[in-house]
Amino acid sequence: LVKTAERLEKFSRKRGEDILEIDKPAVKMPEILDERSNLEPAAEITNLIKKFNEGTDKPASPPGISAGAQPQDDSKEISAWRSLFGSLMKLEYRQACSSILDFLSTRYGLSSLIWLERRENNLECLISLGRLTGKAVKVGIAADSERLRAAALSDTPLELRERKRDEANTGRQTLSLFPVTIGGEIRGAIGVEGDSMDDTTKRNISRFAQTVASQLEILRLRDEVSERDWLSRAVMRFNESLKNIDTEDFWLHVTQISAELLGAERASILIQNEKSNSLRAKAAIGTHIDLVRRERVGDRVASVVLDGGNPVIVSNIERVGMESSPVNWSYKTASFIIYPILIGSRKMGVLNFTDKAGGDEFTQRDLELLRAIAPQIAVAIDRTTLKDKAGEYEQLSVTDTLTGLLNRRYIEERLTEEITRSRRHRFPMSLMMLDVDNFKSYNDSYGHPAGDIALKIVADVLKETLRGADVAARYGGEEFAILLPQTSSEEAAPIAERIRQRIERTEFPKRRVTVSIGIASCSEVIDSPKNLVSAADVALYEAKNHGRNNVQIFGNLGNSLIENIH
Repeated sequence: LVKTAERLEKFSRKRGEDILEIDKPAVKMPEILDERSNLEPAAEITNLIKKFNEGTDKPASPPGISAGAQPQDDSKEISAWRSLFGSLMKLEYRQACSSILDFLSTRYGLSSLIWLERRENNLECLISLGRLTGKAVKVGIAADSERLRAAALSDTPLELRERKRDEANTGRQTLSLFPVTIGGEIRGAIGVEGDSMDDTTKRNISRFAQTVASQLEILRLRDEVSERDWLSRAVMRFNESLKNIDTEDFWLHVTQISAELLGAERASILIQNEKSNSLRAKAAIGTHIDLVRRERVGDRVASVVLDGGNPVIVSNIERVGMESSPVNWSYKTASFIIYPILIGSRKMGVLNFTDKAGGDEFTQRDLELLRAIAPQIAVAIDRTTLKDKAGEYEQLSVTDTLTGLLNRRYIEERLTEEITRSRRHRFPMSLMMLDVDNFKSYNDSYGHPAGDIALKIVADVLKETLRGADVAARYGGEEFAILLPQTSSEEAAPIAERIRQRIERTEFPKRRVTVSIGIASCSEVIDSPKNLVSAADVALYEAKNHGRNNVQIFGNLGNSLIENIH
C-alpha cells in the first residue's frame, strides 16, 4: 500500500493541467509489468474485423460525436484526407500510425507529435515524431477520463502541461491531446507538442482523429490476429524443439532455442539455489564472461524480479535511469528482458535476454511470446532440476520403475500447482485419464510378464506422442494420467485421439491393444485436484460404456453424470 501510494502521489493534481511528464526522471528500477493480462481470442477479433468490413464506407459515428466528422466547406481538407485514407489500408498498424503523424506534420506545419495507444486504462506512446522522438512521455490521465471524453465530444483538444521542473517554472512544455474514438470508447490519442496551433487547425485535427479511427481499428485488429497466428506457430515450434532436447545438454539447449525465438544474441538461465537463496547460472550464450563459474549472479535486477514474480522489459536502460552494466561486459544494446520461472508459488529462477538482433529494442511482442512459452520451460526445468538434485533413491520415489514415467505421487503434487496457476492466470489446463482396455484378460491369458511389456509399449507411445510441456504418469495398474498445461479440453481431444490411434496401430507381442481415454478441464466447478481427477474418471468410464477404444470429454456429458464429481 505504501509503494502504491508513493507511485500515485506523482499523479495528484495540485493544478488540473499539471499531469504531463517528458523525459521522466531517473529511477532505480524499471516499472514491473503485470503478468495477468488476458488477451482477446483470435476468433473474437476476426468477428470484429468482419463487422467493420461489412459496415458502410462511412462508419457510424460514436454517440455524441458528429457524423462524418469532416470539416465543412473545405474541399481541400477533404481531398487531402481521402488521399491519405486510401493509402492507410495497405499498411500495417504501426506504419499507418507513423504515416498519420507525418501527414499531420506536413499538412499543418507541426514539428513534434506523438501517437498514444490505449493499453488497459492508460495511454502509452507507440510512435513519436520530432522533438518527442526517443523521449519518455508519461501522460498522467486515464483513457476513460471525463475530461478526455469531453474533448472528443467538443471537437477540441485536451491541453496538458508538463510538471513543474523548478520554482521558476521555466521551460514547461504543453501537449494537446486529440482523442481517437470507436463506438464512444477512447482507443488512443494524437498528441501535438506546443501551443502554436490556431483554432481552425485544432478543429480540423480533432475531426481528423475521429474520422480516421475506424480504419485504424481495422488495422489494429488485423495486426492482433496476425500476432496471434505468429505466436501460435512460434509456440508449436518451441514445443517441438523442447521435446527433442538431449538431457545431457538440457540447460544450454533451452537457452539457445529460447534466445533464437526472441531474436536475442545473448541469453542466460539463472536457477535459485535453495540452500544459499542465491541465483546460479546454469547456461549462457553470447557472452565472453563465464557466468556458470561465478558464485553469485543476478544480484542487481534478476533477484528482485524473481522475488516479485513479475517480468521486466526495458527498452533502454539509460532512459529509465538504471546504472549501466560494467564496460567489460560489452553489451551491444541497452534493452533487456528478465522473466521469472515459476511453478505455482515456487520460484525456480529467471531467463535473461539482451542484445536483440539488429540492435532493436525488446517489445511487448517479445514479452507475450515469453508468457506463452514460460509454462513449458518451467515444466521442463522442473523435471531436469528434480533429476539433477535427487539422489538415485529420491529419483526412484517419483518414477515408475516399470515404465520410466513419473508416478502418482508426482502427478498429484503437480496437479495442485497447475490448478493454482490456471486459476491465477486464467490459463486453461486439462487432465487425461487413460486405461488399457481388457487388460485383466490380457494378463490372465499371457501372464504378467507379457502384461508388463504391453504397459511399457503404451508408455513409449505416450512419450513419443505428447508435447514437451505435457506430463505423463503411471497412475496405477493399467491406468495412466496425462497433465496438459495451457490446454483446453477442445485442444486436448485431438491429442487424445492421436494417442488412441497410435496405440491401436502399434504391434504388441501377443494381441491387439486399445485404450479408452477421459478428458476433463479446470473450470469454476472443477477447481481442485480431487474434482479434476474425478471428472476425468467419469469421462473415462463413459468411454468404457461406449464400447471402449474411444475418447470422451467430461464437459460434453449430461448433467446427471457431471453431478457425480460432487
